[in-house]
Amino acid sequence: MNCSPLSQVQKRLFAWGMSKANDADDRTLQLIDHPHFANMAQLKQTMLGNLRGRILEIGPGAGANLRYYAPDIEWIGIEPNPFMHPHLQREAEKFGVSQNRLEVGSAERLPVEDLSIDAVVSTHVLCSVGDLNGVLDEIDRVLKPGGRFVFLEHVAAHPNTWTRRIQEGIAPIWKSLFDRCHPNRETGPEIDRAGFAEVTYHNFQLSFPVVSPHIAGFAVKA
Repeated sequence: MNCSPLSQVQKRLFAWGMSKANDADDRTLQLIDHPHFANMAQLKQTMLGNLRGRILEIGPGAGANLRYYAPDIEWIGIEPNPFMHPHLQREAEKFGVSQNRLEVGSAERLPVEDLSIDAVVSTHVLCSVGDLNGVLDEIDRVLKPGGRFVFLEHVAAHPNTWTRRIQEGIAPIWKSLFDRCHPNRETGPEIDRAGFAEVTYHNFQLSFPVVSPHIAGFAVKA
């Protein structure tokens, strides 16, 4: 099955749905088998709240992460769906992220200078990019030496499990329904092989069908 990008109407509806999800309380989203955190709010606060400097977030959606950043950062959002942008601006104003820049663009070709970013953030984005290795190369290009790539992603389940079999079977229709999202992408190993000086992440689960397996962590540029 060929998976075409979302139509304009679908993009509007997707942006509306994502904006409504901003009202959800991440403290109620429990993490299963994470060694350090009990819920999504704790995880995101630790991952994002300590970042400083110039922060690039790829695919920020309607701005669900903006509440977790320190207010004095310089935030750059690269969001390909323009209908997300009004929601992002409202969330930035609501949570005091005053130094912000928002552009339509893709993770495969980031519109920022080489070696100019202190941290790149990706949450539930790498599943949908067309060229994962190209995106990781771009992230490496824009990060300053010692800069961090912070990621939270759903990933492929272990081979020969029922969840993995379901992911493999449903992948064609899943990608069509959810704007090219791959439920069975081996994202962790690809990050491991991307050439970062250090890669640290934990595996855990969420109580969602198909996309329950997750990883969260960071990679440091050499």
